[in-house]
Amino acid sequence: MFRWFEERLEPFPSAEPGEPPKTLVAFCLHYTKGVWPWIAVMAVCTSLIAVLEVSMYGFLGGIVDWLSNHSRETFLADEGWKLALIAGVVLVVMPGVVLIDSLVIHQTLLGNYPMRIRWMVHRYLVRQSMTFFQDEFAGRISTKLMQTSLAVRETVMKLLDVLNYVIVYFSGSLIIAAAADWRLMMPFLVWLAAYVSLMWYFIPKLQVVSKKQADARSTMTGRIVDSYTNIATVKLFSHSKREESYAREGMQDFLSTAYTQMRMVTAFHVGLYAINCVLLFSVSGIAIWLWLGSAISVGAVAVGIGLVLRLNGMSQWIMWEMSALFENIGTVEDGITSISLPRLVQDVPNAPDLKVSAGAITFDSIGFHYGKGAGVIDRLSLDIRPGEKIGLVGRSGAGKSTLVNLLLRFYDLESGRILIDGQDISKVRQDSLREHIGMITQDTSLLHRSIRDNVLYGRPDASDELMYQAVKNAQADGFIELATDPKGRRGFDAHVGERGVKLSGGQRQRIAIARVMLKDAPVLIMDEATSALDSEVEAAIQDNLYRLMQGKTVIAIAHRLSTIAALDRLVVMDKGRIVESGTHEELIAANGIYAGLWARQSGGFLGLDDQEAAE
Repeated sequence: MFRWFEERLEPFPSAEPGEPPKTLVAFCLHYTKGVWPWIAVMAVCTSLIAVLEVSMYGFLGGIVDWLSNHSRETFLADEGWKLALIAGVVLVVMPGVVLIDSLVIHQTLLGNYPMRIRWMVHRYLVRQSMTFFQDEFAGRISTKLMQTSLAVRETVMKLLDVLNYVIVYFSGSLIIAAAADWRLMMPFLVWLAAYVSLMWYFIPKLQVVSKKQADARSTMTGRIVDSYTNIATVKLFSHSKREESYAREGMQDFLSTAYTQMRMVTAFHVGLYAINCVLLFSVSGIAIWLWLGSAISVGAVAVGIGLVLRLNGMSQWIMWEMSALFENIGTVEDGITSISLPRLVQDVPNAPDLKVSAGAITFDSIGFHYGKGAGVIDRLSLDIRPGEKIGLVGRSGAGKSTLVNLLLRFYDLESGRILIDGQDISKVRQDSLREHIGMITQDTSLLHRSIRDNVLYGRPDASDELMYQAVKNAQADGFIELATDPKGRRGFDAHVGERGVKLSGGQRQRIAIARVMLKDAPVLIMDEATSALDSEVEAAIQDNLYRLMQGKTVIAIAHRLSTIAALDRLVVMDKGRIVESGTHEELIAANGIYAGLWARQSGGFLGLDDQEAAE
């Protein structure tokens, strides 16, 4: 039974997620598609429960009157069938409705509903642009994902559950009170006006505070995660105290919003308790007065006072539910600011896959300035022949890494175009573009998974034999055999820690090299691929890297010029433009920027600036 209800709602829908709406109602509706049938079942059950519960008070008044008007000898004969009906409702109907309601809420909705939202939001965010992730804390983004998914569920379910229950229950209460005497209904109407006024005043204020609190919570979490992620830097500079202060600022901001919220809650709670006490006094007084005048029966007095006592407890529940509701609304609105952002880099509709037959790359008068309007790369053109191996050379900030990021389409060009085998990369699927490019970066970051998972990330369907060969070629087999983790996993099953912190820089880089060797893409990019390796390991890997380059179009970035001097062509960049191009010998003979950089690194001109070294 449990499993049947658990399988009624698919937690991982396959439909491609689109950009979420930016308004609260539209955002909640967007992430509730496919859930409505079960929310409707929940609403019907909630209404039935409210009707049955309020009917019990009518039965209670009837029982009191029956006991007052019948003798013990004839009571069961006269009213027995009515008692049996009540018993059937109490013992069968109410538990049955509650069972269905509970199964729908707890088995179908509470787990699957927010998981659908997490899944869809994650699938949307994981394809966001690099700019998006550079502008936000990773911890803050993940916190907002988790908070918002739960807040959407609570907002939709509480709104329907509470409003539905309250409307049905309160309407039933008014009908029962009015059925006894219209004057008995009047205190309930006055109380309702006072209750709505309290809600009208406090709830919007709580909503504003809750939005600020959600933002402060995610900022606080982001600061803490940032400290943990960079714990090596914190310890290296002995800044534990500074990080404490940094985290405390975030915690203090969050605490300030909590204080403001709790002050409002206290005032709301006291005001509500006061009007409940007035309602109890008024209904009791009017009921007794009407009974003294023979206008109502004893049963009506019992029903009136019983309804007040029930409303007293229910109004407290509604207060907390509505406070939670608007706290969740504030959380959703805060989440919208981070989640409902357009993807800056998107595939065109029905974009085809990139087809790489030769590997020719053309940078056709490209311009890119990170939105600054000038600088970085301006009207750059470069043709790379199929299978050609070029080295990018230049001072830091010359635009080398930006050029590579544009080829990978981490950013969209502001002008010009980039072609691979004649295909504009902005017109093909991003995933297919990157599937054809292998890249070894200087700052190697590994996933907090096993070494096997990290190596196979380059080609998940590769056989163990191919994986072992790639690891051997990258000179990584020796240390992998000895690798362990705190859970006792060894070798390829050992986990490497967040970003690979359990491995040395050289070990991380060798796994990255093995990963790209296994991928065996037709275009290869190497950004300081061996910078973290010692000379002996680098020499051992170099031959394998050269073999890896065979038949591929290669772009290599290196500050250590000796590692790229033998490539087919060297391209020198300066201030976002190509200023020199040729073989190592040609550039040395030209006596320009490259010759100056080479002279400095060869040892003869250490300490001179580039211009002096070139002269």
